[in-house]
Amino acid sequence: MKEITCFKAYDLRGELVSQLSENVAYRIGRAFAEYLNAKSVVVGSDVRHTSEPLKLSLSLGLIDGGAEVIDLGMAGTEEIYFATKHLSVDGGIEVTASHNPINYNGMKLVKAGSVPISGDSGLNAIKKLAENYEDADVLKRIKNFSPQGIVSDSEFTEGTASVSAAALLQSQKYQKQSCVNDYLLHLLEYVNAKQLKPLKLVVNAGNGAAGHIVDAIEQMFISQNVPVSFIKVHHEADGNFPNGIPNPLLPENRSDTQRAVIENKADMGIAWDGDFDRCFLFDETGNFIEGYYIVGLLAQAFLNKNKGAKIIYDPRVYWNTEDIVNDAGGHPIKSKTGHAFIKERMRKEDAVYGGEMSAHHYFRDFAYCDSGMIPWLLVAELISSTGKPLSALVSERIEKHPSSGEINFKVTDANVTLDNIIAKYKPAASKIDETDGIGFEFREPNGGEWRFNLRKSNTEPVIRLNVESRGDMQLMMSKTEELSNLIKE
Repeated sequence: MKEITCFKAYDLRGELVSQLSENVAYRIGRAFAEYLNAKSVVVGSDVRHTSEPLKLSLSLGLIDGGAEVIDLGMAGTEEIYFATKHLSVDGGIEVTASHNPINYNGMKLVKAGSVPISGDSGLNAIKKLAENYEDADVLKRIKNFSPQGIVSDSEFTEGTASVSAAALLQSQKYQKQSCVNDYLLHLLEYVNAKQLKPLKLVVNAGNGAAGHIVDAIEQMFISQNVPVSFIKVHHEADGNFPNGIPNPLLPENRSDTQRAVIENKADMGIAWDGDFDRCFLFDETGNFIEGYYIVGLLAQAFLNKNKGAKIIYDPRVYWNTEDIVNDAGGHPIKSKTGHAFIKERMRKEDAVYGGEMSAHHYFRDFAYCDSGMIPWLLVAELISSTGKPLSALVSERIEKHPSSGEINFKVTDANVTLDNIIAKYKPAASKIDETDGIGFEFREPNGGEWRFNLRKSNTEPVIRLNVESRGDMQLMMSKTEELSNLIKE
């Protein structure tokens, strides 16, 4: 077979049919099981119409590679992370394209203990194995499990599966199982639910996979008389995504959540991406809270309960996080951006929590993995314990450390742009940080302090800029404009 092009640095993502198909999914499953010598693997899928067909072919490949398969059904990525460790299996795979366009899909892979698999820790080897299987053998094997015969590519993109779930069940190596109850009990270990004050929460699943977990939490709250109520927006799982692909990181995708918060006078708004490994928060006025400030809030929440703990953070913006962690007697530790780097550093340091400004939040007791459910539970507990609204919890931090948020620029040559910025700003920098991209700190003649981080994308000619200052909004804004103009030039 020709090269499989959906393999990326940390996961798999590709356009349907041309890059990712049932044929490719089978190969990935078989290679995954053979490479890890896996005897048991847990799988799940998001709500996209093609996710189920891909998962079934993947499962057949896993079986042919020597593994028994436990299928969680429709599940978020973090449900796979949880089940992989909880069930003590040899690996886990979530079929998801998260917030990518509707004509894409992908997979996220972990090995035993929910340890991530990246390019330098097995992903490239799996890719090489997957490309070696003979096409005729793959097609014949899929056809043996397909009562209808192999479907056409056009049928596949509409969600018709070649591999039959019933045929897989007859193999005695495939079973369907739910871990939702155990997963919920684990989530609620992070907070004292009975001490939550009456709260009204707007929850926007974006027609993705988060809705069934919100419903389960709601029922558990009702059974325990926890006075938290939910106003549900775009709640039903729908692979057509009638309200757009769920990606609240895009400003144009926030209005429905904001409107519902204001209209219902809610205490907080919560929105998720498609596989809900990221959550995005809105305060009681409907304002979107940048992920940077949520990192600080969660660091504070963990240090309240874990004195002297280590907190991992990414190097794009960090003054706010460092100040909070230091003031609370914790140990702030900077890590390169990206889930594989954060998780590796957390394991090395035994850090209780790690956070990225991109709304990925990682938890030691969650197998060092990211969760989109734990963060809002912790913030709800902070609102209850402090008696302060979310706006008050973050406004002081925003004032102390105003930030530009991440700004992306398409450039002709990222390396040339980076070199030009370095040449201009490096001589005046008071501190240089090269943990990820370039980070320069400055002290202005009038005493103002500011810094910026500039990183280039690994996959496209894009430069990513973040600027922050110490207590000077005007300085941050002027330097953001100055750097933006230079990059555009």
